[in-house]
Amino acid sequence: MAALGIATGGGNWFSALALGVTLLKCLLIPTYHSTDFEVHRNWLAITHSLPISQWYYEATSEWTLDYPPFFAWFEYALSHVAKYFDQEMLNVRNLNYSSSRTLLFQRFSVIFTDALFVYAVHECCKCIDGKKAGKELTEKPKFILSVLLLWNFGLLIVDHIHFQYNGFLSGLMLLSIARFFQKRHMEGAFLFAVLLHFKHIYLYVAPAYGVYLLRSYCFTANKPDGSIRWNSFSFVRLISLGLIVFLVSAVSLGPFLALNQLPQVFSRLFPFKRGLCHAYWAPNFWALYSALDKVLSVIGPRGFLRCLILCALSSFMFGWHVHEKAILLAVLPMSLLSVGKAVDASIFLILTTTGHYSLFPLLFTAPELPIKILLMLLFTIYSISSLKTLFRKEKPLFNWMETFYLLGLGPLEVFCEFVFPFTSWNLKYPFIPLLLTSVYCAVGITYAWFKLYVSVLTDPPVGKTKKH
Repeated sequence: MAALGIATGGGNWFSALALGVTLLKCLLIPTYHSTDFEVHRNWLAITHSLPISQWYYEATSEWTLDYPPFFAWFEYALSHVAKYFDQEMLNVRNLNYSSSRTLLFQRFSVIFTDALFVYAVHECCKCIDGKKAGKELTEKPKFILSVLLLWNFGLLIVDHIHFQYNGFLSGLMLLSIARFFQKRHMEGAFLFAVLLHFKHIYLYVAPAYGVYLLRSYCFTANKPDGSIRWNSFSFVRLISLGLIVFLVSAVSLGPFLALNQLPQVFSRLFPFKRGLCHAYWAPNFWALYSALDKVLSVIGPRGFLRCLILCALSSFMFGWHVHEKAILLAVLPMSLLSVGKAVDASIFLILTTTGHYSLFPLLFTAPELPIKILLMLLFTIYSISSLKTLFRKEKPLFNWMETFYLLGLGPLEVFCEFVFPFTSWNLKYPFIPLLLTSVYCAVGITYAWFKLYVSVLTDPPVGKTKKH
């Protein structure tokens, strides 16, 4: 892949990191895969063998097409490569079809499209200021960020074991963020508009994009204290942004509007008939609500990247029918903040450790047990040690309560995997390990969410500093 040849800052460590994780992904090809593997195989078959007028009506399989049109076209493009691997995987009536060639194609399609994610990480690293070492800048923050993103434990198990395309989609989001930091606002807006029509879950962070673009792009000048000049508003820029959204939406939804199928498409994208909680009980507010019957309040955030993360995390906390995998929507951009300030590094470590552990129930077969434990331990140990080193002159990243909570994940895993299966409760109450995991992780994620809000509210506004 072309993106693997990129080196940051004139060195070759970025290439080595990208190549190394790609080789690991190849080693994970034979591992267990979830029903999402059949979901995407079915979507390949639908888009390849049926006319567009039937894509959002086809219901032979229970795994109907429920992503926006750009993702459907993405599957359509992949299907024209898939036919050279195994034509039978493109038969709509071959439910639960699997073959060695199908497995190879599906796995390699995720690995190949991750090239966009690699490129996006490279672009994000350009936006990170190095720490001073004497009179020179060190590459350490960029190296740490590259590891935290390229080797992210959650992406590895969700995309390359469980099976999805989150890397490719996250690449679009990270690239749009990088373009904003590079003052290429129109390009960033275009990338995010495209992303929305690939997967509508990103609507959760759309308010952050809207506020940021209005403030930083449509207002052409700011005061020294960071506040906006109300007489500097550009309607031309506002219209340009609106035109981008309109044109991207027209390309995506236009064919279905012409077929008078928009209501059917939206009914697939927003299936409100589903229950409040997803089957795996995402470790969010509703997990706590089900156990404690408590309600938390929401406070408005400041700052684009923090606002984006808070939108993502708040939607995860309070969303309807949340998938546990949606935690990655907050974890990945939080990586960008983690190398900047010690308080953000602390929040990131709590969020990513708890969020990643909450994904463990997705991989429930015995062969994957040592893989998920080893990969998470390696990623977590590196994350904690590298960020502690980066902020070694700051106060400790964890207090005693946070340390005690994170260490508690160990005994929880021992109980769920090695003790509970041999108790008499195993047959009568098989849901207990999942319940304990969800509620325990919900506490940590809620704490990280609250701590991030506090850090935003107590930080000085842009252009101001705290008085000592």
